[in-house]
Amino acid sequence: MDHPPIHALIPAAGRSVRFGGTTLKQYAHLMGQPVIHHSIEAVSRHPSVISVTVVLASDDGIFEELLRPHWPNARTVAGGESRSASVLSGLELILEEASADDWVLVHDAARPCLSRSALERLIGQGLASPSGAILAWPVSDTLKWADENGCIEKTVDRSRCWAAQTPQLFPLGQLADLLRAALEAGEEPTDEAAAMERSGIHPLLVTGAASNIKITGCEDLILAEFILQRQSVVD
Repeated sequence: MDHPPIHALIPAAGRSVRFGGTTLKQYAHLMGQPVIHHSIEAVSRHPSVISVTVVLASDDGIFEELLRPHWPNARTVAGGESRSASVLSGLELILEEASADDWVLVHDAARPCLSRSALERLIGQGLASPSGAILAWPVSDTLKWADENGCIEKTVDRSRCWAAQTPQLFPLGQLADLLRAALEAGEEPTDEAAAMERSGIHPLLVTGAASNIKITGCEDLILAEFILQRQSVVD
């Protein structure tokens, strides 16, 4: 099946405040490679993904040393003060050479365990959705809404609650326009879907996987290694 061109965008300009230590989480050691290497590799697997763009902090000196030998064709650009500003920087760089009608996969630099099957589902279902799509996972825990004192105010119905994951797949030009509009209005969408929702668009939820974890603490590296080892057997 033919697909329109898809560009992978990896925002990696964050400072990893929650990770701890002195190593940025995207460069933490995972099975002999930096975490971001696995994330780029995972999102690049589909044959319709024709380019990779990585958004870096302006003072990043690690990518060129550690990642460039593995990803010689990856384009890089300096990010902004927030995730949404960084993503917009990446989108604008892609649009310098790509058509606004192309699609873009935005994937977290610290989400290295994306499986082939989840990526296939997202692309297959997402390209058929005029509103784009994101990977997500149904919430299984009981959810509590806290009051201002940190006490339970109410229990939230979880039957329609999903935890957003990445990649998130949208038309390239449309996402850039809507993300730019949100930033100009003084808003900071926490993910790309939120920028779409702001204009009344309702992206499709595509079932991801519980294994598609995001590295937020050092302990997550142990789980990620286990997941990648299992995936290497399955794939």
